Amino acid sequence: MNNIFFKIVGTIAFLMMHGMLFAQQAKVEMADVFREEGKIYVVIGVFVIIMIVLFIYLFMMDRKIRQLENQIKEED
Repeated sequence: MNNIFFKIVGTIAFLMMHGMLFAQQAKVEMADVFREEGKIYVVIGVFVIIMIVLFIYLFMMDRKIRQLENQIKEED
């Protein structure tokens, strides 16, 4: 399970870095407005909170699945 977790995290990190490289080439008016008004920090903060909650949820699900797998192995 840990191997799958690291593959998912690695893929997400790669896609985020890939997106950042191409985002610097494009001019996005909405991002400029958010930056000027200081709202970009709110957007980034909400995104970070969502990602943290998602990773915590995945970690807890991984632990529960691992416990269930161990129970099944013990019953056999």
